[in-house]
Amino acid sequence: MRPRTRALVLSTALLLASGGAAGTAEAANTGGAVKRTAECQGDWLPATPTGPEVMAGEVSFLDLPPVKVGRDVDWRTDPYRNRSWSMVFHSLRWMGRLVADYETNGEKAYLERAAEIARDWVKDNPRRGGGSPYAWQEHPIALRAPALVCLSKHVKESWLTRSLAEHAAMLSDPRLYEKGHNHGIDQDIALLGIGCRYGRDQWSSLAIRRLTETVELDVDSQGALREQAPRYAVYVHDRLKVAMDNIKACGRKVPSAIEKRWESLKTFIAHSTKPDGFMVPIGDGGADVRPVGYDNPKKTVQVYRNGYVYGRTSWGKPDSAFYSIRFGPGTKYHGHEDHLGVTYYAQGRDVLVDVGFHSYEDSAYRHWTMSPEAHNVPVVAGARFRPRTATSLTRSSIKDGRQGFRLTDRAYGVPRTRSVLVNHGEDVMAVLDTVPKGSKVRTLWHFAANLSVVSDDGGRVVVKDPSGWKATLVQIAMPSCAPVGGQKVVRGASGPYQGWVSPAYLKKQAAPAVISPDVAGSLLTVVVPGTDKPSVSCSGGKVTLETSKGSVSFKAAGTVLS
Repeated sequence: MRPRTRALVLSTALLLASGGAAGTAEAANTGGAVKRTAECQGDWLPATPTGPEVMAGEVSFLDLPPVKVGRDVDWRTDPYRNRSWSMVFHSLRWMGRLVADYETNGEKAYLERAAEIARDWVKDNPRRGGGSPYAWQEHPIALRAPALVCLSKHVKESWLTRSLAEHAAMLSDPRLYEKGHNHGIDQDIALLGIGCRYGRDQWSSLAIRRLTETVELDVDSQGALREQAPRYAVYVHDRLKVAMDNIKACGRKVPSAIEKRWESLKTFIAHSTKPDGFMVPIGDGGADVRPVGYDNPKKTVQVYRNGYVYGRTSWGKPDSAFYSIRFGPGTKYHGHEDHLGVTYYAQGRDVLVDVGFHSYEDSAYRHWTMSPEAHNVPVVAGARFRPRTATSLTRSSIKDGRQGFRLTDRAYGVPRTRSVLVNHGEDVMAVLDTVPKGSKVRTLWHFAANLSVVSDDGGRVVVKDPSGWKATLVQIAMPSCAPVGGQKVVRGASGPYQGWVSPAYLKKQAAPAVISPDVAGSLLTVVVPGTDKPSVSCSGGKVTLETSKGSVSFKAAGTVLS
């Protein structure tokens, strides 16, 4: 007998011995009010589809149109050719919705239909093939197990006990475990749930031990999530709360390392949130994610060693300025090739934006959103890009009214260096991009979709929003201080993709992108919110400009702005 098969047989025997004999739903025996259970009530339940929709044979996920699944569910249903839809479909959380509603409304038909759906899934999706290719992938397993545990609180049948034992064996398999990732957290929650449900300490202990290791890998000591998409910090924070509550409910002690990292995530989430309340859409993070209930930290500028600089003028004011800068380890998990990329929010508006997250589908558009060309970055003209290159933050200067940073890497085989200076009060973002002699640099700038280009001449691009508010991008060659003209403005192009943003999942919207000409040496880009006529002068490395609120001066010396 193979080791994993032997483990599965033993697991099944243990569960059967602990009370998993065949039987009927508990409600049929009691004839009274249905007891609400912790396993069936909680934030793991989906808002859609609703119980009545499932009872009518209709499911809707991911804001996509509803799908009729009928009484006898075809588990190979894949109406949108969408991996996320299929994952949610096979999670069976929508089945769990029926059990939770049954605990509230006492409608036995809800429980019977939930058991029918789960039994049909088990029959049609044997682990060794013949079912849907999504059925036994690691994440659906992790999300489905709590739904089956919930069902087991009211249904005592051997097919369900055997399936939960099979799930526990798969969840325990180190070859399937996603250590240091949010999927691993879900796997641990699932294994803990089965272990606690049936009193199997070896499963509960394994889940808690793995969870501790995963949390310390996934969340660093500063509280930054290492998955390279800040919106996943909200998910991880929520799931860790579920895990800690479940550990306590199981009569076990929550390791202090988990509690500390969970607490530290709160500050990271707050710093990753713009003044308008939405998270900055870095990596696989949608522009429509709005965290709620996180207190504002005291600091207005925070540098995270794992690759984020966040700064703002103040907390709690929608019209304050905000910026982000990316650096750090090479791309992994939910990260994009966005190193040296910046975003800028000023005077209550998005100005420079990240293109954002569209979907996980294997499409040309998805791959473009992950590429350097979809971010506000410098490109070494004619050089081959080297994916997953790390970027170093080599200089920081943080003062109340002005911050400056310098970053460098060799993502194109030669050093590319970017210095970023942000001035507050008189709002200005200045960016100096430098490449070695013999190379040329090109920069890309993505503006918010509600901005339109009103002029493009002499090295200046002016954009405005529907209210008439304007901002100006100015480009100058350094150290000559000569204006750089010839910018290319692209909006809604598809061959290749350029000039788009993704405001939400599976959505894309045309937006202005500005591509500079190739420049030898250093290229200075200055973004001035609130005016279409900034006066810019340059002499001896000192740059002076007039904003809508006053004069701003800074020095450009070598590769440093100060």
